[in-house]
Order: sequence, then structure tokens, then C-alpha cells
Amino acid sequence: MIASVAGRVAAIAPDGAVIEVGGVGILAHCTPGTLATLRVGEEARLATSLVVREESLTLYGFATDDERVVFEMVQTASGVGPKLALAMLAVHTPNALRVAVASADLKALTQVPGIGQKGAQRIVLELKDRLGTPEEAVNAAINGRRKVPTWRDQVHSGLVGLGYSARDADEAIAIIEPEAEIDGPPQIAALLKSALRALSVR
Repeated sequence: MIASVAGRVAAIAPDGAVIEVGGVGILAHCTPGTLATLRVGEEARLATSLVVREESLTLYGFATDDERVVFEMVQTASGVGPKLALAMLAVHTPNALRVAVASADLKALTQVPGIGQKGAQRIVLELKDRLGTPEEAVNAAINGRRKVPTWRDQVHSGLVGLGYSARDADEAIAIIEPEAEIDGPPQIAALLKSALRALSVR
């Protein structure tokens, strides 16, 4: 088990980052929020989870240990693999996921690409006693103070994390807005790639 990696950030892509550890570049797949905390050339530490498959070893990286814990925990639910677990953390913070599961907030869970109504019901049923219910998070949800990051927030953070200015990020978001308004939950990774294409052809 590789619990964490620390080293210089060698590269950042829309779906992951390369961390140089002892002369070896290690690719970690990350959420846009985690990528936004990284800067090429600077030192960084990521909490990590290694997913072993017969044909591959895939490392997932997180800004906090709590994100890694939730990433691994949600995969104990039927039908939730690492990609879907990462998408859940791309849309919601760990505490927001805890609140959604504890309060059976199916609407919040179905905001995650790949989770439908039945999938959300199954996740609530299987995880309600596993994720925990932080009192502060529950109170915030009850009082209407919980804020779910919008696709604009996530794409903006991702672009800034890749080295673009806030103004560039705003311009790209304005260009891809029609794509995001197509029926269905916004696909953050796809929107981030579209934003990068838009910036490259200016």
C-alpha cells in the first residue's frame, strides 16, 4: 500500500499529476480540486490510494488524508469503482458526501456523473453506517449553509492549477458554457479538456 507520495511536481494534466520521488515520476490521478492545490516545480504531498488490477496498477492522489479515506470507503458500496469514487470527490467534499449519505439526499448524489437514482439509493443503503456523520456538516446542511462547488468553480480551479490566470479561466468558462448546459450533470473532466482546447486556439 502506497499511503502517500511527496516530492516535486513535475507535470500537471487535466486528470492527474506527476510527482517526482527519488528520481522516479509517479502519476497520480486526482480531482480538479486537488490539482488546483499543485504547482509545477513546487514540492507537494499527496495522500494516495493504490488500486491493483490484473492488468494495471493505478495510483489516486488526494489533497487530504480524509479524502483518501472517503475514496476507499465509498468503493465498498456495490457498483462503485475507483473512477466513480473519484468523481464523487470531484463533485462533493468528504463532509458533503457524509451529509448526503446520512440524510439520504439522493439529489446531491445524482449530481455525480455516473450515479442514477437507483445507484444513489444503493449507496445510501450500504454506506449510511460507514461514512460517519460529522455534527458540524449535518448542522450546516440543515441550516442551508452547505455549498456544493459548481462546475464553474471546479473548472476554474483546475485551470488555475494548470498555470492559467484567473482571467484566462473566466474566458474559457464563458466559451464552454453552452456545452455545460446540455441536459444531464456536467462532466467536469470533459469540460476541463474543452476549456484547455479553447485556450489553445485563442
